[in-house]
Amino acid sequence: MTFKLHDRLATDTHDLGRSQLCNVRLMNDCTWPWVLLVPAVPDIREIYELSEAQQQRLMHESAMLSRGMMELFGGDKMNVAALGNMVPQLHLHHIVRFVGDPAWPGPVWGVQPPVGYSEEALAVVREKLAPVLDVLK
Repeated sequence: MTFKLHDRLATDTHDLGRSQLCNVRLMNDCTWPWVLLVPAVPDIREIYELSEAQQQRLMHESAMLSRGMMELFGGDKMNVAALGNMVPQLHLHHIVRFVGDPAWPGPVWGVQPPVGYSEEALAVVREKLAPVLDVLK
């Protein structure tokens, strides 16, 4: 069986490339720096379904991504979540939060409609994130 990205994730995000374990995706909402790690393992819904080595790799990639995003964007808090209520495929959200952002201090979901990236803004954030993504490879 081969890995296929869930259609909703493909629609709602931009591809940033691959890490050792995951597809790395940028949520198409420029309100927050928001990156997803999607383990490229078929039919996985929960972290515990990954092998022990995959679990360790996912946690390592998540920590490295979190650190890099906080350094780049200078946030006040890093939110990491694996909810899966709307999209059953395992994916970890990494959202840099700022005191006073539109959803602070609550969760970002459902606060406002997503504000999609312009092509120029997308190019800028891709370039900004490139060094962090290189660390994940």
